[in-house]
Amino acid sequence: MIQRRKSKQIQIGNVKIGGEAPIVVQSMTNTDTRDVKSTLTQINNMAEYGCELIRLAILNPEAADAIKDIKKLSPVPLIADIHFDYRLAIKCIENGIDALRINPGNIGKEENIKKVVSLAKTNNIPIRIGINGGSLEKDIEKEEIPLYEKMVKSALRHIQILEDNNFDNIKVSLKSSDVYTTIQAYRLIAQKVEYPLHLGVTEAGTYTGGIIKSAVGLGTLLAEGIGDTIRVSLTDSPIEEVKAGYLILKSLGLRQRGINFISCPTCGRTQIDLIKLAKEVEKRLENFDKPLTIAVMGCAVNGPGEAKHADYGIAGGIKEGYIFKKGEIIKRLPEEKLLDEFVNLIQMENV
Repeated sequence: MIQRRKSKQIQIGNVKIGGEAPIVVQSMTNTDTRDVKSTLTQINNMAEYGCELIRLAILNPEAADAIKDIKKLSPVPLIADIHFDYRLAIKCIENGIDALRINPGNIGKEENIKKVVSLAKTNNIPIRIGINGGSLEKDIEKEEIPLYEKMVKSALRHIQILEDNNFDNIKVSLKSSDVYTTIQAYRLIAQKVEYPLHLGVTEAGTYTGGIIKSAVGLGTLLAEGIGDTIRVSLTDSPIEEVKAGYLILKSLGLRQRGINFISCPTCGRTQIDLIKLAKEVEKRLENFDKPLTIAVMGCAVNGPGEAKHADYGIAGGIKEGYIFKKGEIIKRLPEEKLLDEFVNLIQMENV
């Protein structure tokens, strides 16, 4: 059982973050926020796959204006991603946004910071301080210390600005495209503050490489009990980010939404098309929301024996297969009938 780091709990809309709340999976739209219809379509699709918080890029006043209409129909809380222009933050709060991602030191004069913080406090709007290893303040960047220490120093500076304004409804992230730097930054900040931490390896890359980097970085931290919400950053669909996030959490036993899918590697014992079968089973059940363990195993050696803990499974034979349930074989079928029979059985028994 992973012992999670003690953190202050905040709330974004109806979603609790930190404390003893489950680790939250979030992502970001890649639509033009001004396009309300397209943005809402993507938000709804992401929510269907379990995305619990969604961040929107606010690049201009028109995008901030669109928040009012998007918020009315969004099934999940929304976070406005804002850089430099404090007026956009104010407009988003006025239009009903649930949280802000903004670095207070980057929005100009102290009076502007006070305006944003005061309005956020009045409306109970959390602020995420988002530090990126590639865009630090110039004075910190010049210091001859490791990058992760620079990132933590920057985060503490921004936190201090908010605390000086009597604001502590804060969440913090420290992201780098380098996995080890990211890990070290979160480990260090976790020792210095009790605010909830949003985990991510930024600019992780395309699907396969990005998932591997994120799994190593986020998985290491989560296994150490660090992290309260996560985003897997991929050069791919936001839906793939959400799916990957849950897979990482499920691998550590931290969230159990949907299928826990296991399958064995292929080898010379395998007499069915295991790769195709496993992919099809996973695809057909990807939206199944019951927390079941499903196994697709290549042969009798790795079948009901090694996967006896699975709720349902397939064990391959010679151009045929066996369907088993809790380690007990219940059906023997030709290979071509296995997929449909297996999926139908799971769906019928778990309505």
